[in-house]
Amino acid sequence: MAPTTHIIGAGLAGLSCAVGLALAGWRMAVYEAATQAGGRCRSFHDPVLDRLIDNGNHILLSGNSSAFAYLEDIGAGGSLTGPDRAAFPFFDLQSNHRWTVRPGSILAPWWLFSGGVRRVPGARVFDYLQGLRLAWAGKDTTVAECLAGSGALYRRFWEPLAVAVLNTSAEEGSAALFRSVLRETLGRGEAACRLRIARTGLSESFIAPALVFLEQRGCPVRMNQRLRSLVFDNGRVSGLDFGAGKMNLATGDAVVLTVPPATAEGLVPGLVVPRASRAIVNGHFRLQQRYDKMFHLGLIGGIGQWLFVRGDIASVSVSAAGDLVESPVNTIAAGLWDEIARALGLGGASLPAYRIVKEKRATFAQIPAEVSRRPGVGTPWSNLFLAGDWTDTGLPATIEGAVRSGRAAAAAVRSLM
Repeated sequence: MAPTTHIIGAGLAGLSCAVGLALAGWRMAVYEAATQAGGRCRSFHDPVLDRLIDNGNHILLSGNSSAFAYLEDIGAGGSLTGPDRAAFPFFDLQSNHRWTVRPGSILAPWWLFSGGVRRVPGARVFDYLQGLRLAWAGKDTTVAECLAGSGALYRRFWEPLAVAVLNTSAEEGSAALFRSVLRETLGRGEAACRLRIARTGLSESFIAPALVFLEQRGCPVRMNQRLRSLVFDNGRVSGLDFGAGKMNLATGDAVVLTVPPATAEGLVPGLVVPRASRAIVNGHFRLQQRYDKMFHLGLIGGIGQWLFVRGDIASVSVSAAGDLVESPVNTIAAGLWDEIARALGLGGASLPAYRIVKEKRATFAQIPAEVSRRPGVGTPWSNLFLAGDWTDTGLPATIEGAVRSGRAAAAAVRSLM
C-alpha cells in the first residue's frame, strides 16, 4: 500500500498542504479537532444580524501569489472581488480629513511627486523615501525604529498599515516581517497592491471549495478528531493517539502538524515555538441601507482601524487589541459604531444590531524576540513536518503565510520519495 500522509488540522495551512499533496496524487488523511474546518479563516451565519459574516476581516492583496494559486487549485479563483486599481482611502477621525493613497512603487517612486492627488496629506517626498530604511532593518529592528521619524506619513499610513499586517504595535513589531510584505506588494508596483476580499465569505472562498476538492479525491476531512499524543520511535513518528487507542503508522508514512503553536509545543518534545500572542477585535453592524459595491476605508485616530462594507453589513477591525479585548461588548460596540457612523456620514444614527468577535490569541506576537522562535518546516524526526502561519515562512501570520506554509510542508513530504 502507498504511504499515507497524516495531516493534523484543517485550517488554511492544513488544507493548503492537503491540496498540494492531492494534486501530486498523494495518499493522505486529514484530521480536525473542531466541528468545522477553517480555523480563523471562516464565515458563519450570525442569528443576531441574520447575515453571513466572517470570523475576522481577512483581506488579500493581488501580490499574494500563493493564496491566489491555492484558490485556482480548488476552483475558487473568481471568488474574490476588489477594485480594478490599487487605492487606499482614509478618514482621520480627529481632523475629519479624507484622502486616498494610490500607490505606484517605492522602487520606482515617480508617483510620489504627484502631490496631494496620490499622497498622504502633510507628507513630504523625503518622508516616503525613508521607507527605504526598511531594506537595511536588522532582525531586532522594529517598524517604529525605522519609520517613526516620517511625520504625518507615519501616523497616517505606515503605522496603521504595519499594525494591520503584523497585528502588533509599530513600536514593537518586526521591521523585517513588515519589509517582507512590502517587498511582495508595494515593492512590485500598483498591480500587486490591489485589495481583494471574499465576495461572499471566507469559508465560501477558501474552505468549502477545498473540502469538496479533497472529498472528490477520496480524502474527506475527519472532524472531531483531536490528537492527544504522538508516538516516537527510532527517530520517527510511529503512531498517533486520538484518544481511542494508538494508530500505528506504516513505514513511509508522514505526519504534518498544522495545529496552533501551544498545541504543537505540547505534542513535540523540545519544540521551540512563539509563545506570546496578540488579540484582534472585530465588530459587525447591520446597516439600514444596502450598498451595491463593497468598499473599504482606513480609520485614523480612533478605536477602529479598517472598515469594510459588504451589502448592508459594516465590519471594522481592531488589531493589536490587547486593552480593548477586555472591555465589555456593549462598550466596544458603542465606540466602534460612533466611528462607523461618522465615516459613512450617517449622522446620529442609533446603534443597530451588532456582533462583536473577540480573538484573544489571534496571532503570535510578531515582535523580534518571538519571530526568532518560529520553527522551520522540518523537525528532528524524519517523517514529522510543521505548517502554520506561526512557522518560519518569512511572512507575518496572514492568509498568504498560512497557505505558503502548507505548500512548503507538502513539498517536504514529497521530497521523502
